[in-house]
Amino acid sequence: MKVVFFCIPAHGHTNPTLGVVKELIKNNHEVYYYSYEIMREKIESSGAHFIPCDKYDSQTKLTNEDKEKIAKDLVFSTNLIIDMTLSLDDAILEEMKKLKPDVIVADSMAFWGKLIAQKLNIPFISSTTTFAFNKYSARVMSKEKMGLFKLLKSIPKINKSLNRLREKGYDVKSVLDIIGNDNNTSTIVYTSKYFQPYSETFSDNYVFVGPILREVTESIEKTSNPTVYISLGTVNNNNKDFYKNCFNALKDENLNVIMSVGNDINFESLGKIPNNFTVKKHVDQISVLQITDVFITHCGMNSVSEALYNGIPLVLFPQTAEQKGVANRVVELNAGIFLENVDSPEKIKNTVMNVLKNQILKEGANKIKDSFIKCGGEKEVVNFIENKINYN
Repeated sequence: MKVVFFCIPAHGHTNPTLGVVKELIKNNHEVYYYSYEIMREKIESSGAHFIPCDKYDSQTKLTNEDKEKIAKDLVFSTNLIIDMTLSLDDAILEEMKKLKPDVIVADSMAFWGKLIAQKLNIPFISSTTTFAFNKYSARVMSKEKMGLFKLLKSIPKINKSLNRLREKGYDVKSVLDIIGNDNNTSTIVYTSKYFQPYSETFSDNYVFVGPILREVTESIEKTSNPTVYISLGTVNNNNKDFYKNCFNALKDENLNVIMSVGNDINFESLGKIPNNFTVKKHVDQISVLQITDVFITHCGMNSVSEALYNGIPLVLFPQTAEQKGVANRVVELNAGIFLENVDSPEKIKNTVMNVLKNQILKEGANKIKDSFIKCGGEKEVVNFIENKINYN
């Protein structure tokens, strides 16, 4: 079987698929993976044939301000998707005709994969590394009325932009064809039915396989003091004031604190780093989470899933609407609490100590962990893909 993957240039969307790629190759299937140079090394290490999309994609030329807009401005992000689809249209269509894949698997945000599959009548599977999104799960993903108002206000502008796709022969009826998951499309969701909001509203075309984590590559010794891990992810992580507030909040506590700050932070700008802090630009997060007791997180789905897979309760500091939706679900299932005032070291300290001592939150995190462990992982994904092809 010949499988083609399409993904966006984001670690959280790429990482869960790599175990699937390895399992497909182990089962003697051939995998071609369309992504970006920043992901080349990890994709090639999985055994897939890597094909770069950078030259087609305007996202590679975005400023840091533009990257922040993607998560907050639906019109802006939709236009990026449309631009990418139209840029890929001729070149990728010709490649697919020559390659003749048995199935296309595309990230739910790599909408061009779905459109190309439809245009060429190739079996298609959606890969959803966030929560699956429909009108029911949207209640958790966007609880703020203002957010819903902004979405409704933007729809006419988006629908006008969609005409560009229709003119090229793509059957796109509304923006929900882009941001929603429909019940007729075969869909892989990298979480459990328990963690997925309103999982009962999704059809049997959905398979909830749980998070797929890579193996631990680094052994870190656990200290006698509890460990707090702090990370704001890989995108919106340039927050010097927050990191300094964490210093002031936790420097006098009997805690071992590991902080990952990303590439944009100059260590000198942080001032004196307390003795109980280890600050790095990047850490092996999977390894760090093996010894973590509390995680202060930006609430990216990948980070949250990795933490909950280890039964770690969370301090929630979301940066985008999507991350706020993930945080809302964590709170609903009693596995974490929001950091209400990031400008107050006292509030940060009290929240961390509350989560550390709160047995209810630990039990809530462990319940989600149990639901993840019971899922089928990469083997279930491969079975799902194989059955899809055999059925067709």
